[in-house]
Amino acid sequence: MAKRGFSLYDMEQFMREAGAEQVTEDAVLELEKELERLTETLAQRTLKYAKHAGRHKLIKKSDIMLTRHGLV
Repeated sequence: MAKRGFSLYDMEQFMREAGAEQVTEDAVLELEKELERLTETLAQRTLKYAKHAGRHKLIKKSDIMLTRHGLV
């Protein structure tokens, strides 16, 4: 089992703060999967910016900012 960055409780709280009154366990687990997919996609796109800048092993905040603006 992979180590979680956020606990399942944290993810439930995110959904409640977004306005949900009730959250099922299945919804929490699905959010976990979606966050993992989004994080992987973000990391891959960010690495492209770092490589373009000549950094093949170092990702900087600026790379993430460029990626974020590209996703909006």
